[in-house]
Amino acid sequence: MKSSSQFYLTYTCSLLLGLLCVTFVIYWNKQYRGGFAWDGSGKMFNWHPVCMVTGLVVLYGNAVLVYRLPFTQSSHKLLVKLAHATLNLLVLSLAVTGLVAVFEFHNKNQIPNLYSIHSWVGLSVVILFCFQWLLGFLSFLLPCTPLWFRAAYLDIHVFFGICIMGLSLVACHSGINEKLIFVLNTPNSTAPYAQLPSEAVFVNVLGVLLLGFSGTVTWMLYKREWRRKTPQETETLQAFCNSARPKWK
Repeated sequence: MKSSSQFYLTYTCSLLLGLLCVTFVIYWNKQYRGGFAWDGSGKMFNWHPVCMVTGLVVLYGNAVLVYRLPFTQSSHKLLVKLAHATLNLLVLSLAVTGLVAVFEFHNKNQIPNLYSIHSWVGLSVVILFCFQWLLGFLSFLLPCTPLWFRAAYLDIHVFFGICIMGLSLVACHSGINEKLIFVLNTPNSTAPYAQLPSEAVFVNVLGVLLLGFSGTVTWMLYKREWRRKTPQETETLQAFCNSARPKWK
């Protein structure tokens, strides 16, 4: 890989931005929103933004970068695929946990579900991610999947992977803004959102950090010289498939 030092500099920047995103969203819900619980209260809802930011943005961004890491270039691609699939399975687990938290909170407090553009986009992202993970597993991890099908599906897989990252960012930003409007424009609030109280400033910084993290990930995906070389294990998998087929006389 060319310019590996530039890659590691950018990758380190993305790791720091990702860590800041997770730290900010946890601190926001701990310091300003009362902390965490699993009892159907507002504290249960607080798991929703934490799980979604951590999973669908930060962890997912690192999952798509597995193929760009220089030290994986010499690794068997099957191992890299397994790492990619495992990280994405963790993303899915966090996304489902976040959905359960928000639906349980809404149902217990008799709040309607799926009425805002944020909820529609967010649920669409999770459903799309489920299909993406399942089709990716069937296409690239099953050893006897035809190579022509892998080649045909690869561009579609990459395209929807990028779409998921962009839509996750849209869902997180719209959800953060929706939450701030709800909690800061109530009679119990110390200051309305329009006056930009400290919570609004803090969470707006979180939104900028999410943009920065997504930007560094997108740049690393865009750079052609940082892409993984052509895999060498395709002949091995094809040979395995050929040997597994019945021999007809």
